[in-house]
Order: sequence, then structure tokens, then C-alpha cells
Amino acid sequence: MKKVFITGGSGTVGSCFMEHNLKKYQITSYSRNEKAQVALKRRFPKVDILLGSVEDKFTLENALRSVKPDVLIHAAALKHVDTAEKQPIQVVQSNIIGSKNIIDLSVDINIPVTIGISTDKACNPNNLYGFSKKIMEKMFLEANNDKNLFCCTRFGNVAGSSGSVIPFWINCKKENKPLPLTSENMTRLMLDGKQVSSIIEKCILESENKKGGFILSKKMKKIYLKDLAQLISDNIKIVGLRPGEVLYEDLISIDEVEFTRVEGEYIFIDNHINQNLNSRLKNTLSSDNAELMMDDELRSLIKYVKNRMTDTLNY
Repeated sequence: MKKVFITGGSGTVGSCFMEHNLKKYQITSYSRNEKAQVALKRRFPKVDILLGSVEDKFTLENALRSVKPDVLIHAAALKHVDTAEKQPIQVVQSNIIGSKNIIDLSVDINIPVTIGISTDKACNPNNLYGFSKKIMEKMFLEANNDKNLFCCTRFGNVAGSSGSVIPFWINCKKENKPLPLTSENMTRLMLDGKQVSSIIEKCILESENKKGGFILSKKMKKIYLKDLAQLISDNIKIVGLRPGEVLYEDLISIDEVEFTRVEGEYIFIDNHINQNLNSRLKNTLSSDNAELMMDDELRSLIKYVKNRMTDTLNY
């Protein structure tokens, strides 16, 4: 059984991967959040937990050498846009220096596959969080070599993740508070835990064919946050954009289209131009031009998040 080491493993991306892969891999979660790690262990007893930060290279190295993973999933990051705008030094420490520590140790310890978890905010970034993830993507692609494969995933908003809008709005509804909405025209790409896991699993599958040096994404649907809010509550208050926030977010930019390779529902962004025009994207992808989610799909997302919130409370 292959060993998978997940930084920030107690977060949403790590737990989504675990939900669908506990029988397939021996998994270690590495995170500085002790409370979340203990809750994760109660929920997934077979998962090993180690405390530590990716910023602390000494502790990170000891953890990686003790586990000797076959696959390293780098999900640890400072993820909140508004926090990043207020504390840029911490963003650099966590998202850039922490990612460089991952790269250095993956090569030194000779970890076969390292997967960086990126975001649609890294495409045409206009906030510090997005810029930090764009740099991480570039570093991972530069680090890729025949012996140590590096690749990244890039996807939109994960329903129910820490600080995400659905659980926040559900709690506002319970407390009889208005749901704050930045704009009626705001759109986002959103996906559930199963889709998140499938993108990471596809990266691991590609690595078995000795392929690295790419960013992997997937066709996703957009939501109008107004539509989502209205399915939760009628009490909505428009509050305006926060610092670094935009009305829609890109997934694949115009500059990246010629580097894309489409395989079914998956989209690869390679580090070389794809000469086969038939296998490329024909246009950019964003929450502005993506296919719209229907109400029943939005209700399914809300139900999914409510179930996750219940599971979290139980542990």
C-alpha cells in the first residue's frame, strides 16, 4: 500500500481525499492545528497525525524522513483573501517559503511524487493570496524532474471549506442574522469533496505513467452567490466587495489556452505549447462563462455542506 503524506491534512482538501481513499493508501496528516488534527483522528482512526508547520523546515524534514511517503500532497496554506491582504509577510512565510521547503525536501529525501494544491485565484491573480499560489505553481513546475515528479491541481471554491460562504450563511440563518452578500452579480466556480478528490487522484494516476510538470484542472460549473444565498435565507444584505475580491474568477486564462490539453472532463496545463489544436481548449474558462449550476445542484451542495458540518460536530 502506497504512503501518502498530506500537509494541512486536517483541512477540507485533505479530509475530502481521505474520505474517498482510506482503503487505498496509508495516509499521514501533517498540520499545526492540534484541535483539528485530534478531530481528524477521531473521524479517521487509521490516519496517522503529526503536528508541525511547513514553515518549520526542521520539523517538516523529520516528519517526512520518518514517513518516507510515496506521494506528498501539499495542501497547507494561508487561504483567506482578506487575511492575506492584511498580513502579506505571513502569506509569504506560509505559501511561498513553506512551498519552497516542500520542494527542497521532496528532492533531498527523494519523494517520487509531490502535488501542490492551487486555486483558481492563481489564474490572473489580483490579490496576494492568488499571487502566492501562482508563485507556488511556477516553483512546482520548475522543480519537476525525471526522478521527482511535481504537479499542481487548480480548482475553484470547495463547498464547506474553512471560511467558505455556505457554512457561514447557514450559521447566519440559524442565528436569525442577515446573510452578507458582496454583490448580486458575483459568480464563483464551486465543487464538492468528491470532485476535489478525483482531481488529486488523477494526478497520482498520471504519476504512475511517469508524467509530471503540469497543472491539472477540471470542467466546473458556476454559481451566482445570490442564487445560493436565496436558497438558504430570504434575509440578505448587500455589503460590497472586500479588499482583493472580484466579481468573477478565472480558471484558465487566455495566455494558458495554447498550453492546455483536454482529456474528457480533465484539463491539463502543460509547460509546453500543445500543437494539436483539436485537443486544446477553444476559449478561456472562468466563473463568467462556465455552465450555470441549476437549483437542484445548488440544493445538493447545501445538503453536502450541512452533512459535513454535522459530521464535524459529532467529532
